[in-house]
Amino acid sequence: MSFTLNPTLAGSNIYEVNIRQYTRDGTLKAFEMHLPRLRSMGIEILWFMPLTPISEKERKGSLGSYYAAADFFSINPEFGTTDDFKHLVEQAHHHGFKVIIDWVANHTGWDHTWTHTNPEFYRQNEAGQFYERNGWEDVIDLNYDSGSMRIAMINAMRYWVDQFNIDGFRCDMAMLVPLDFWMEARGTLDQLKALIWLAECEDPAYLSVFDLMYGWEWMHLTAAVARGEQHKSQLLQLLDKYHSHTASGQKICFFTSNHDENSWNGTEFERYGQAALLFAALNMILPNGIPLIYSGQELPVTHRLQFFDKDEIPWGSQDPALDTFYTLLLNLRKSNQNIKHPVAPATFNHLVADDRIFSIQLGKPGVNDIIGIFNLSNQETEFLMDGARLSGKYRNVLTQQTFNAQKEHRVHLTPFDFRVYENTETGISVS
Repeated sequence: MSFTLNPTLAGSNIYEVNIRQYTRDGTLKAFEMHLPRLRSMGIEILWFMPLTPISEKERKGSLGSYYAAADFFSINPEFGTTDDFKHLVEQAHHHGFKVIIDWVANHTGWDHTWTHTNPEFYRQNEAGQFYERNGWEDVIDLNYDSGSMRIAMINAMRYWVDQFNIDGFRCDMAMLVPLDFWMEARGTLDQLKALIWLAECEDPAYLSVFDLMYGWEWMHLTAAVARGEQHKSQLLQLLDKYHSHTASGQKICFFTSNHDENSWNGTEFERYGQAALLFAALNMILPNGIPLIYSGQELPVTHRLQFFDKDEIPWGSQDPALDTFYTLLLNLRKSNQNIKHPVAPATFNHLVADDRIFSIQLGKPGVNDIIGIFNLSNQETEFLMDGARLSGKYRNVLTQQTFNAQKEHRVHLTPFDFRVYENTETGISVS
């Protein structure tokens, strides 16, 4: 079975919403006030972490994990009501967002309604006890050998499309669920509307069903580059691999943080150090990619948010310090045809003859091309950029400064500094 990739992903982006930590109230209603700001920042797709009630049995911390569902057909009362979410989706659509929700299909919490009504929906050991295979103590595995469970799961997903008019699913640990289930689910649910399908997964086989999958390997590799443990040649090798996986138009989701990384492994500043913004910017212009921004990265949040307990993001009264950074780069993604619908392949590392510098050029010179130049080292450097590969006038996207392409152009970069330029003299941005 083949699927039509969702066309709204071209030039798009995803923002992960952690409702519990987003506001003091931690509710859907309280989050609504941020919709205009996020839209102004250039956000296109809102991904809400699981909104379902959380199991009491084996609960971790005071509030438990979003990913230990107690029921697939209601809203966690911690966040509000079904009417609250309906209103939020309506308002999000009014502002121009797409809304996707986290869907946890591999497991549920220990006291999910199905444990009472349909225990055969679960894997059970020889003693007839529920269990989980990966060491997650607060959840139990579902049984995909059960055709009845598969039907019930698809019906649960249908409920959220029918009742709330959501636009898609971010599928948690998608590779733990059989691929043929996802084929069945998408084949059924896409008949309701064209949905967005994001897989938390790195198995390229799943791109036969999903529009995009996670770039975990890219995140780990770039963090290693920031530590000086890997080099730009490894980046190119991985980008080549991703290119082969996305030959039919699928996308890779690139990020420097998400709920797992922030809570368990550290903020982007802990893991990337001075290179945090460099790789956030690079992720914005990578071919075949969709950037993911986690709640509060625009502030930025500089501490690990608690996962099982309340830990409010400290927005304060000032505009987020990185709002302009993200706004300018996200708007570049939306406006530039070489990101949205490229007609020429990206070229790498042909602008600068320096092993410390990673460069990328999207599009043909002089045809609204984008240039990115990234100092991957902790050393200050100055170099000549090959002007023979440039044409016309270029604008620094973040500072608005311009330069005219010449035979050679001198650039000075501090440690982990970078430049993103867009050609403005010739070619036209297409929105």
